[in-house]
Amino acid sequence: MSGIRSDKELIAQIVARDQTAMSTLYARHHVRLYRYLVRLMRNEAVAEELMNEVFMECWRKADSFEGRSAVSTWLTTIAHNRAVSVLRKRSDAPLDEDYAVQIADDEDTPEVVSQKRDKAEIMRECMNRLSADHREIIDLVYYHDKSVAEVAEITNIPSNTVKTRMFYARKKLAGLMREAGLDRGWP
Repeated sequence: MSGIRSDKELIAQIVARDQTAMSTLYARHHVRLYRYLVRLMRNEAVAEELMNEVFMECWRKADSFEGRSAVSTWLTTIAHNRAVSVLRKRSDAPLDEDYAVQIADDEDTPEVVSQKRDKAEIMRECMNRLSADHREIIDLVYYHDKSVAEVAEITNIPSNTVKTRMFYARKKLAGLMREAGLDRGWP
């Protein structure tokens, strides 16, 4: 097959045990899943292990993908469920945003890089002051571009609950950011 294959086409090929399709799907989604899991788990090694488990489950259970949601939503749901399972076993590991990945633009001046780093640090501190439920909703919507319906599916809560949590999370985050001297937290 020539050209770029959609995620759903890749899943169909994974069902047929196409290792190249699995490698392509992994290449497309592993960075976002890893970042999501690092934010939840607060441990890079555990996040890496869970991410590998997500893709192993994808390989083993690709035939269970029903196509009712985006493949990225399905993978994030698997990641969420695995993370929640680990966190339940380790009650001492709270959900948190401590590890936000910072990537400086190569074209930025040292001053701009410093300002971005400072703003990112303030944002992380503000995010850390949100409840775990609110942090997760903000993370999925703003950092992973998930819709309300996708967040509801991933977290296994009703869409109206997602909307309510989003409303209160944004309100609280806006207040925290104003207190910290940031006028705006997102575009």
